[in-house]
Amino acid sequence: MKSNESTRLAGLSRNMLAKSILRGISIAVALATAGLPLSAQAAKEECQNDLNCVSAWVGLSASEKDQIFSFAEQYKAFISKARTELSFVEEAIKFARKNGFAPLTANSPMTAGARYYDINRDRAISLIVVGREKLAQGVHVVGAHIDSPRLELKGRPLYDSGEFALFQTNFHGGIKNYQWTNIPLALMGRVDRKDGTTVAINVGLKPADPVFMISDLAPHTDRGYGDKKVKDQVKKEDLDPLIGHIPDPKNGGKIHVQVMNYLKQTYGVSAADLVSAELSLVPAYAPRDLGFDRGLIAAYGQDDRLASFAAMRAVANLKTPRKTALVYLVDNEEVGNRNNTGAKSEYFSTLIARMLFNDLGDKYRDPVLRTTLGNSKMISIDVNPGINPKRPSAWEIGNAPRLGFGVNIKLYGQGNTANSEYIAWTRNYLDRADIPWQTTTYKVGAAGGGTIGGEFSRQNMEVIDFGVPVLSIHTPMAISSKVDLFHLYGASRAFLEN
Repeated sequence: MKSNESTRLAGLSRNMLAKSILRGISIAVALATAGLPLSAQAAKEECQNDLNCVSAWVGLSASEKDQIFSFAEQYKAFISKARTELSFVEEAIKFARKNGFAPLTANSPMTAGARYYDINRDRAISLIVVGREKLAQGVHVVGAHIDSPRLELKGRPLYDSGEFALFQTNFHGGIKNYQWTNIPLALMGRVDRKDGTTVAINVGLKPADPVFMISDLAPHTDRGYGDKKVKDQVKKEDLDPLIGHIPDPKNGGKIHVQVMNYLKQTYGVSAADLVSAELSLVPAYAPRDLGFDRGLIAAYGQDDRLASFAAMRAVANLKTPRKTALVYLVDNEEVGNRNNTGAKSEYFSTLIARMLFNDLGDKYRDPVLRTTLGNSKMISIDVNPGINPKRPSAWEIGNAPRLGFGVNIKLYGQGNTANSEYIAWTRNYLDRADIPWQTTTYKVGAAGGGTIGGEFSRQNMEVIDFGVPVLSIHTPMAISSKVDLFHLYGASRAFLEN
């Protein structure tokens, strides 16, 4: 009887597992709950028709998990410093030089295995490893962006209000206003003087630095105010941080004058110099592990410095690929790819033209550039929202990505999806490299987003969008899975080597 009862319970457990899969619950969790052996292969066999029902954490060896955690530590250390596009490029140059990349010049030979980097106005960077095939046969490009939602100082930012000095701010990218109140902010960027000199400013990241903060009303004083809709409680024009408190006795007690005097004495900048400045306010939090098991990362700017770091690491670890490998990390994606450092700039095609001219000399003609672009393939990698346990109804579960399940191929539909043959080609190299992948399609008519990919498909390149799922995108602290980060690195490397 006990044997029959055990058999019946095992059958019930397996039925429960099947229902769990249909509800989008990880098979790994369900297996553990049912008390059955935890095997990646067995779980995959149970799934059969479900493309991504097994967490990428399942079946990892101790050494594989150590590798994933080590990669995550390197990532956290990098993005802790690289919080704006200016600081990202600064750190990326150090990384490139350390990994044998030299500046691309008019005399750089396009010999197989040569490693170059090129900078566009300190706000975008390309890393190149020359391949065995001729450039005109096409290049493999990984593209991502290095700007993130943030606050920026206006041209004339200083003013007093009550007993405080504040900065007037603007915003860069999509944000929820209320999320930027009552958190420590750091000031980062540069001031360009009219004599041609530049002053770097970085205040708030070191433990001994002061921080800045946008104050909100206390519950004691917001009666009536708190009844407003969330979007009306904090307006964009209210996102002005406190930056000073001590009055200047020589100027009628004006506090902002005291602050301006400090900037003059410390950095040698005037009020007029702030007109030609790019100063950003970013969360001052350090990246942290999240959860008892430390499988998640909480950090500012993971959209899209997560993808940019993964791509940069992938190209640095190449030897001599078949196709020339190029990682292109750009600015201003969060505001529509605009300006001369964004993806709409002609910088990229000009870069390819420069490389072709270095290779061909006087034989270079414009049709060669057009042919090269037409022969090229690109993956536009960018994070996207993963299923959030607080509100799973925001997703159509069968076509939504889950944290911990690997990279996701973005299938937008409505003419925005890569062609089917390129998707098949992508699946092939991902599977050959044993990279776990899933798919994502936004809930129709209820969500959406964009990347830099469209700017390159317009140049007749084969382009596909994919990335990894992240929670709390565009907030001061987003959440990613360490295993997804590592597999995005692996996917980028497999593409560049393919």
